[in-house]
Amino acid sequence: MHTIIIGAGPAGLAMAGQLAHLNQPFTVLEASEYIGFAWRNHYDRLHLHTVKEHSALPHLPYPTNYPTYVSRLQVVEYLERYAERFKIRPLFNQKVTKIQRDQDGMWQVKTETDTFTAERVVVATGYNQVPNVPDLPGQRDFRGIIWHSYEYRNGAPFRDENVLIVGMGNTGAELALDLLEHGAKPFISVRRPINIIRRDVFGRPAQPIAIFLSKFPRWFADFLAGLAQKINVGDVSAYGLGKPAHPPSYDTRRGIIPVIDIGTLDQIKAGNITVVPGIERVNAKTVTFSDKRELPFDAIILATGYRPGVTAFLDTTLTARILNDRGYPKQLWFNDKDLQGLYFLGYTTPLTGVIYNLNIDSDRIVKHIVENNSVSA
Repeated sequence: MHTIIIGAGPAGLAMAGQLAHLNQPFTVLEASEYIGFAWRNHYDRLHLHTVKEHSALPHLPYPTNYPTYVSRLQVVEYLERYAERFKIRPLFNQKVTKIQRDQDGMWQVKTETDTFTAERVVVATGYNQVPNVPDLPGQRDFRGIIWHSYEYRNGAPFRDENVLIVGMGNTGAELALDLLEHGAKPFISVRRPINIIRRDVFGRPAQPIAIFLSKFPRWFADFLAGLAQKINVGDVSAYGLGKPAHPPSYDTRRGIIPVIDIGTLDQIKAGNITVVPGIERVNAKTVTFSDKRELPFDAIILATGYRPGVTAFLDTTLTARILNDRGYPKQLWFNDKDLQGLYFLGYTTPLTGVIYNLNIDSDRIVKHIVENNSVSA
């Protein structure tokens, strides 16, 4: 019984590793020419915000000489090593255009050049697939640079310039820090209250604490998470970051990812990074904000996130049943007869860590596959 895996990033490799570990056959289709394409193209200073002990893929830990928080290039190196270890040989330049079920109950996966058929398909293209690029009011009048964060590598080109970052998620917060370290003058536009968690609490990584809390009932985990946030972060509304109505664990379940702070907050408090409200209008050389302030800028960086993009290849008759209102799969698999054999991996962003959760979810999927193999046999 064959499985097609779509995507050769961490999610796709985790699934392939699980199947290889059990000697189950699979084919990995990758749209680009490389394993871990997204990680190769992220900004230079990026590191995992989760500790290496809880951020490795199934059945292969990181090398002992890697730091606690693994760098972008080390992640790429690890993904290549992982593929070698489990003999994962993706078919590259195979951009999927359509997934559909044929009359024999098999899944057909069509790419721009080929058609593949299998009993099962695991969609693992990642939740950060398609850049979300908003159309800001008046942005066509702006005479400076407007980039989405996927185009950003480092802050060197912006030395001594005023740079507005739109959005304070993890990327926006880290780009502000990077710009500051390269001599730029960063501003962050924030429209809603921001939940912030320090990456390290009292000198110790926060991720193991989140994993520990995940074992408790949600109400109790929320209580402890909120208490820890009050102690370690405090009320940041005076700095323009608002006051969240819920603790970070609660918001994460709703798809609102907290900022894992690695130093941005201290620079905001020191006055080196300026927080401004939402944008009312972009002008030729300035930006007008919702509080009517108008400030000059040389560049605008859109740290406005990504979309999963699975609607580009899923049959439109299925999307309403499979996807939630944000375009992400509602669950790992569905029990509907016409959806059996279709799986989704890597579309959750839990507080315990994305890659940590890949291990749990890929294990659940592979067990489901093996159980169904046994039943069909």
